[in-house]
Amino acid sequence: MLLAAVQSDTTWHDPATSRAGIERLLDDAALPAGSLALLPELCDVGFTIDLDRVLPSTAPGWAAAQAKRRDMHLAVGYPRRADAPGEDGMGRNECAIARPDGSLAPAYAKVHPFGVGRETEAYSGGERIVLVTVGPFTACPLICYDLRFPELWRLATLAGADLFLIGASWPAERQHHWRSLLIARAIENQAFVVACNRVGSDPTLHYAGGSLIIGPSGDVLAEGGDSATVIAAECDAQSLAVWRRKFPALRDVRASLLGTIEIVRA
Repeated sequence: MLLAAVQSDTTWHDPATSRAGIERLLDDAALPAGSLALLPELCDVGFTIDLDRVLPSTAPGWAAAQAKRRDMHLAVGYPRRADAPGEDGMGRNECAIARPDGSLAPAYAKVHPFGVGRETEAYSGGERIVLVTVGPFTACPLICYDLRFPELWRLATLAGADLFLIGASWPAERQHHWRSLLIARAIENQAFVVACNRVGSDPTLHYAGGSLIIGPSGDVLAEGGDSATVIAAECDAQSLAVWRRKFPALRDVRASLLGTIEIVRA
């Protein structure tokens, strides 16, 4: 299956311009039917805590329409205010996978908002992992700062994940952390990882892209530079299964050390 990362330049608080840039990249890439493409964190507004400026978001509906028109899966990052009965009224930094038929899988809400970057002032963390069947894979969407918390990835792996999708607004000043941690997560979970980081700048930070597609033994299959682009790689679920059988490290995980989390399957 062809997996891709759409490394776009998000225009601050401007969904129309940001989406137009993403659509141009997708048009140029001409990904085949049945592909999956991942967009960055908060892909059409930027890493903002000014929710009154960017809500309500129509990004999920836009992504669903794009996925249906292009006959592909499209994983979209966007903000939401949790104001339904029983929710806390805070923001949620979410990712949802739009399917080729135009439907949306259940949304994943970022479990670890980035307190150092003031994200916790506007967003609360999610409480569940979402696993979505995508072609031959069981995909787990995660978001940016979640990369630094390997227990979340391990819980997803033990629940059946073999493909991780992580959209990000990861600052250029810590770019070496981004690359090193992504490769480590792929190796330790014996899983494919598609990681999409934005490029460009917002009012406070610069972003250097460096999106990656990594195989289950840590091989870098595709890597982006610091400009807007689409990277893609053919990823074989059978080769992953062979590697897990050949080197069955996951059998030795002591799950009792990890705790528990709600798992949603779709």
